Amino acid sequence: MPKAHPPTVLFKTYTPKTLEPFNGKDNERILLAINGQVFDVTAGRNFYGPTECTETLLEGMLRGMAKQSFDLEMLTPLDQPLDKLQDLTQDEIDNMKGWIEHFTNKYIVCGRLVENNAL
Repeated sequence: MPKAHPPTVLFKTYTPKTLEPFNGKDNERILLAINGQVFDVTAGRNFYGPTECTETLLEGMLRGMAKQSFDLEMLTPLDQPLDKLQDLTQDEIDNMKGWIEHFTNKYIVCGRLVENNAL
């Protein structure tokens, strides 16, 4: 038997601003939003945090994944509307879908991401 049960994860609604603290620095959990879904990627701490660039933990990261680039200009600032990704090519969309599938198969979905003014 395990020494302790894993902590319960409640499904919540997040905005970019409420998701920001979950970057692995001050909070033990690391959350990442992709395509409106919030994943608990704490188990992948070596890959995802803690990080100085909290914007990488937000929906803006999906554009970088689709384009295979993690340059800062690919990221959506916390105070801007979520990126609708309407200008992606079909190859970029297919690449993005592969990343979404990867995260869906590997991590727990613990919430959804909405615009800052939606809550």
